[in-house]
Parts: sequence; C-alpha cells; structure tokens
Amino acid sequence: MYITAIVLVIVNALMQLINPTISQLIVDKVLAPVDGNSRIDLLVPLVLLLIGFTLLRTSIGYLQLMSFEKSCTGFLANVRSYLYRNMQRQDMGFYDKNRTGDLMTRLTGDLDAVSHAVNWDVRITVEGIVLFTSVLIYFISIDPLLTLILCVILPFIFLCSFTYSRKVRPYYRGLREKLAVMNSRAQENIAGNRVVKAFAREDYEIGRFDTCNSDFSAANLKVNKYWLTFYPFIEFSAQALSIVVLLVGGIFVMKGRITLGQLLAFSSLTGLFARPVRLLGNILNDMQRFGASIEKVIELYYSRPMVVSRVDSTKKDCKVEGRITFDQVSLKLGGKEILHDITVDIKPGETIAIMGNTGSGKTMFVNLIPRLYDIASGSLCIDGVPIKEWDLPTLRRGIGMATQDVFLFSDTVDGNIAYGNSDMSEEDVKHYAEISAADFVERLDEGFNTLIGERGVGLSGGQKQRLALARALAIRPSILILDDTTSAVDMETEHFIQNSLNNLDFVCTKLIVAQRISTTKRADRIIVLKDGRITEIGTHEELMKKGGFYTDICVLQEAMGAEEENEGGED
Repeated sequence: MYITAIVLVIVNALMQLINPTISQLIVDKVLAPVDGNSRIDLLVPLVLLLIGFTLLRTSIGYLQLMSFEKSCTGFLANVRSYLYRNMQRQDMGFYDKNRTGDLMTRLTGDLDAVSHAVNWDVRITVEGIVLFTSVLIYFISIDPLLTLILCVILPFIFLCSFTYSRKVRPYYRGLREKLAVMNSRAQENIAGNRVVKAFAREDYEIGRFDTCNSDFSAANLKVNKYWLTFYPFIEFSAQALSIVVLLVGGIFVMKGRITLGQLLAFSSLTGLFARPVRLLGNILNDMQRFGASIEKVIELYYSRPMVVSRVDSTKKDCKVEGRITFDQVSLKLGGKEILHDITVDIKPGETIAIMGNTGSGKTMFVNLIPRLYDIASGSLCIDGVPIKEWDLPTLRRGIGMATQDVFLFSDTVDGNIAYGNSDMSEEDVKHYAEISAADFVERLDEGFNTLIGERGVGLSGGQKQRLALARALAIRPSILILDDTTSAVDMETEHFIQNSLNNLDFVCTKLIVAQRISTTKRADRIIVLKDGRITEIGTHEELMKKGGFYTDICVLQEAMGAEEENEGGED
C-alpha cells in the first residue's frame, strides 16, 4: 500500500503539468492566437478537458492521501507493537540502565516523529523531485535560456538549506534528550506522589519540573530561531523566481521569443518549480528531528536481552519440582561483585529463611532463581538442570514471587490476585486471599471487584503485601520467593500467614527473606549473608549455638520485645 501511495504521488505530480499546458493552448489558440486565427470552437472542449483533468487529479490525490494515511498508521502500530514486545523480553539489566520516561518517549514522541517523516516528508520529497524534474524538462522544451536564468538562483537556496541541515543536527539531539528528561521527571513524580505530599514538597517538585520544562522550551526555541535565520533567504530566493519569470519572460514575449500562452504556463508552473525548493528547508528540518528520534527507536528496536532461552532449552508441560542447587555461584553487576562463592543445596518442599544486613545481597540471591539476572560463574541448577538450559517461561511458570516493594496493577482485586492465571475461579481467588490474611478485601466497597489505584494507591503497605502474597500463591508455585513480604504486617497477621504457609495444600519450596526471628525460626534452615557471602547456615538452634550474627539479632529482638512488654505493663 505504501508503494502504491508513492506511485500515486508520482502520477499526481506529473498530472500537475497538464492544466498549465491546457491553459497555454486556450491562450495561444483561442484568446490570443499568434497567427491571428482564433479557434473559438476549441474553447469548450479545452475547458471541459481542464475540468476533467482537475477532477481526475483530485481523485488521485484523495486516493494517494488515503493510502499514505492507512499504510503509515499501520506501520506505526506495527512498529510500536514490536517495540513494546521487545521491551517485554528485555532482562532486568535493560531496565536498570534505562529511565522509564525515556522509554515512554521512544514509544510516543519519537515514533510520532518517525511517522511524520515516512508520511509527510517522504511524500513531499518524492512529489518535489518529480515536480522539479518534470517542470525543468517542460521549461527547457519551451525556452532553455529562460530556464537557465531561473536555475541561476537555485544553488543559493540549496547552499542555505544544506548548511542549515548540517549545523542543526546536534540541536535536535539535545532537544530530544531534554524531552526525555522532562518525561522522566513527570513520570517519577506522578508515581511518587505520596512521598511528595508526605514531605509537603509539592512546590519543590513543581520547581524541578518547571526547570525541565523551561530547558525543553528554551531548546525548542533555539532550534526554531536557528531555522528562522535561514528561512528569509530561502523564501526570498523562491519568491524571486516568480519575479524573474515576469520580468525576463515579459521581455521575451515582447521580442517574440515565446508566446503569451507559454509565459502563462511558465508563470503557472513557477510555483510548482519553486515549491520543492521552498519546502527543502522544512523537509531537512523535519529530517533532523527524525534523525534524532530514529536513533532511539532503532536502539530499542534492535536491543536484545542477555537473559534468553536457548534453542535447545528444557521445556516441560508440568512445573519445576523445586530443587535448587547453588555451586560456587558468583554474580557481578556493572563490574561490581554482588554475590561470591554461594554454595547451598535446597531440597523440594524445604523452607529456607535468608537474613543479612542491608546490602548483603539477599534480594539478588533470590532474583537468580527465576533468572532475572545471569550468574557470572559457578553453577545454579533447578531440578538438576543448569538454569541457563531451562526455557524461561517454563522455569518462571513454576515460581511465585512477592517482594517488599509491591507493584499492583490498576485493576480489580480479583484481577490482581488472578494475574498469573486469568482463568482462575472466584472461589480460588477467595481461597488464596484467605491464606494470605487478605480478609480486608471483604470490607472494601465492592469486595473483590473493587478497582484499586495504580501501584495499589488507597491500600496500606500491609494490605498490598498480602495481595502480592495471594497473587504469588494463586499460581500454586513449586518455588515460592518472599522478599520481606510480611515486613509491613502486624505480628498477629504474620503468625497467621506463617501457619498458612506451613499448611499449604501443595508441595512448595519456600525462600523467605526476613528480618524477624518469629519468621526465621520456623524455617528448616537459615542462610545468613554478609557482603555477598554465606557466613552462617543451619537451623535456628544450630545458629544460636554459634554465637554469630544470627544470635546477635535474636538477642537484640528479644530484648526489644521484653522492653515493649515492660512498657506496656507499666501503662
């Protein structure tokens, strides 16, 4: 369809020469015949022919625009869909280094610039080339000398346009980056609106956004001002063509070199001859904007994830069984070692608690299991199969995750819990909500059909964590990863959740990142991490005898608990 549209552009451009030619015949044969013999009988046929070609050219122009719009709209939709699918396939490293606002700009503003280029700019360029070439040939056939005089002005216009094009490119790159920064600032503050309000920093954030907005506006104005320094020269030169035709052409008519009809044709076609030249600056202007945007689109289009399924990857109809074996595993991110020499064998159905101070690598430890990141060295096996040999969807289908930093979608409570299995029955949704102590759902205005806000706005931290836990359990995972999931719930609710997890109606290997001893003491084994290394491993009783980090945490929490009880007794 796009090729058809291009062909129609060429046909439509060539047909623009017909009307001036017919007008020339009307003048030279009917109105002001050179030989004095007026062919009045040709007037009506020529006028009807003029009207007919005008209607035909209008129809072709309509088909041309429709073809362009339909093909370009489809092209844009396909590219945007591909870019989104490609983003979905990216690994965590991709999102770690790319700002959300920048990615949003690529899917919106950058693609709009690309669409404008392949629709309007390509159409005008093709039309301009055909018009310029065909009119030039037509002019030469009438009078080469007059054509040569007209062409003397053209090099000056081309020189101005290409000088502008060469120098303005860095300005558009900077403009595009400032737009991405502004979008990132807006997205970040909309997502973090609760923090902004909690600290009464609305005016501060407004000021930061205004700064980004002003920078973008200033950059935009700078680009436009730069274009306006060239525009008067280009426009004046294009208008000069008409003056040259009237002046030189009039002299040629008086000398009998050309006819009045030929001068009329020259005058009519001068606008078409000058239009590509006049639009050259605009096209180059758009192409610079297109160049700055297409670089980002191409970068995303050809971006490939590092974490991918192998062609010969292991696929199963059933879920993984839940055996996890770390053998001297190390992890590096950005050249920095996050985990070092991790060795542990976790049996199916076993409950493992993971403790450690902030930055010890707890979250990265559990993120390796669904292969959100790839190990740098060593061996990590799931059910005896090296993790890189697993088909990613097959592997992740058997793993349920709930993190402290909960993300809930703008959907109903039911939709969020059943996110991993859209065909889940209402009874099952309620069952997993009950296991997760999400009894508060029944008290919401519309129960499980209550629409919750973006990222769970309107719910407390503990409520969001319980819904995230229900979502993780709802897929009946073989491996359940809870990253500090109960940190925001009270002790009584946590006790209920722990009892529920111990009595699940399906076999499940559990890895629980926690800081509360009330959680870790129930585990089959406890892993203590420090600076990315395992420093302690064993049961609650075994670690208490060692007198290490775990013992210190137990003593501290017991002392704090006793102090709270004493304060409560005094009250």
